[in-house]
This record gives sequence, structure tokens and C-alpha cells, in this order.
Amino acid sequence: MEIIKDILLAASLCADCFAVALCASVSMKGVRWGEVMRIALIFAVIQTAFLFIGWAFGDFIARYIIKIVSYVGMALLAFVGISMIKEAFSDEEPHNLDGLRNIIIAGVADSIDALAVGISMSMAGRHIDGMPVPVVAVFIITALSVVLGIKGGSFIGSRAGRPAAVIGGIVLILLGINIPLGLF
Repeated sequence: MEIIKDILLAASLCADCFAVALCASVSMKGVRWGEVMRIALIFAVIQTAFLFIGWAFGDFIARYIIKIVSYVGMALLAFVGISMIKEAFSDEEPHNLDGLRNIIIAGVADSIDALAVGISMSMAGRHIDGMPVPVVAVFIITALSVVLGIKGGSFIGSRAGRPAAVIGGIVLILLGINIPLGLF
């Protein structure tokens, strides 16, 4: 039963990875599988690391850092969203998830919830021997959700163009605002 809970937890953590990948990739045309896999791997490593770091430093992070971190996540997603909207109206070639910097920013912003979940697991008494299943599940499901999001976003963007990039940017900004405020 614990394995099922861990897999459902991983799936819920990765829903926003899918949304970010979908929205941020609408300006990526003809994205190659190698690039998709690289982005998915980076997201999966960051998300998994944040889960484990949250678990490892649960009590300390809960008391001192988590309040600040949620606003950092909001700012990072807002930055990516604003960049997407700006690039939608620019003549320059868009690069929302093309550059390593942008991938890492999106991955970190998107993994704040994994940090919080790791903290809660630690505070609930989850020991190291109970961490392999959630860690592996988060890694695999994050990678899959990002692959699906990028391929879907690229497909949508190739057909809808600028409006898709603007809507994607707005959604990322709203996701960022949701991190500290928990509106939706």
C-alpha cells in the first residue's frame, strides 16, 4: 500500500512539471528527441534532488528556509513566463527551454513543491529505508511528464504560434503566483 501512495505522490508532484514543459515548449519547433531527453533528465534530477534534500534537512528547512524558497520559485516561474511573452512579440529566435540556464531555472522553480513534500516526509518520520520508492518514482514520472509536455507543447506551438507562447507564458506566471499563495 505504501508503494501505491508513493507513486500517486510522485504523479501529483509531476503534474506541474508536465504543465511547465507543455507551456514553455510551445515556441520550440522541430525539437529533437535528444534535446527532449536532456531536458527531461535535468527536470527529473532537480525534482528528485529537491525531494531528497527536503527529506534530509526537513526540520531545519521547515523552520527557516521554506518561506523564502516559495517566493524564489514564484519569481523564477514569473521570469520564465515573462520571457516567453516578451519573446512571442520579438523577432529574435525564442529560447525558453533551449538554453541550460532556462531549463535549470524552470526545473528549480517547478521543484519547490518536491522540497516541501520531502520536508513533510521527514517530519512524518519517514526513514532512509523508506525513500527509494518515492525517489525512483519521482525521477521516472517527472522525466515522462516532461517528455510528454515538451512534445505536446511543441506540437501546439507549431500550429498556434504566437498566441500559444503568450498563453503559455501567462500560465507559467500563474503557476508561479500559486506557489506561495496556493490559490489553485
